[in-house]
Amino acid sequence: MSRPPFQSLSLLAATAAVALFLAAPSMAAEDAVTIPTPAVDATPASGIQTAVLAGGCFWGVQGVFQHTAGVVNAVSGYAGGTKATADYHTVSSGSTGHAESVEIKYDPKKISYGKILQIFFSVVHDPTQLNRQGPDTGTQYRSAIFTTSDEQKKVADAYIAQLNDAHVYKKPIVTKVGALEAFYPAEAYHQDYLTLHPSQPYIAYNDIPKVENLKKLFADNYIEKPTLVSASKVTN
Repeated sequence: MSRPPFQSLSLLAATAAVALFLAAPSMAAEDAVTIPTPAVDATPASGIQTAVLAGGCFWGVQGVFQHTAGVVNAVSGYAGGTKATADYHTVSSGSTGHAESVEIKYDPKKISYGKILQIFFSVVHDPTQLNRQGPDTGTQYRSAIFTTSDEQKKVADAYIAQLNDAHVYKKPIVTKVGALEAFYPAEAYHQDYLTLHPSQPYIAYNDIPKVENLKKLFADNYIEKPTLVSASKVTN
């Protein structure tokens, strides 16, 4: 199952879709989890850094990090497969190896890699769900961290172990950690989707609560005005 294309629904159908979501609590956005900060974090570096994360539908993941202070750009896309299959229709088949992912460019002087992971594990998604997230199922919605350095892998592995040892969640974390081979930006209509379509039923029910949880649990890291792809200029 994948998220329905609400943008193409009639008003009547969209209303019915909202009713369906509201009638199915199991499909609701996951509650945020208050978790400890990482005991191991990346050494502060100079220059813009990159993190690539997958946690279900990239609309919500991108939306949260676009409201995170220190993030200078967050792009929805695909990681884990090849360039030839990096398109939405093909990735949605669940057979490409790709995960819907977000490439996060951030200023390490304003936010650390560890803090990005803390937000990821706390408000972005439920890392105990295997090959799914909320109403979306398939390997393309898996929880994954695509590392860009040995240090990132060290931090991610240590944090997952820390959270599991502390029994923060009722079930073990299933997030896969592996080196990033390539990231492919998604189609233009997927970019800035949460900001452009805040009242779309899927966004309103599944993703807006994540941004609200960011504001509530990470007030010091929250910015009201999102950093949009359409307005970002990033240099490495």
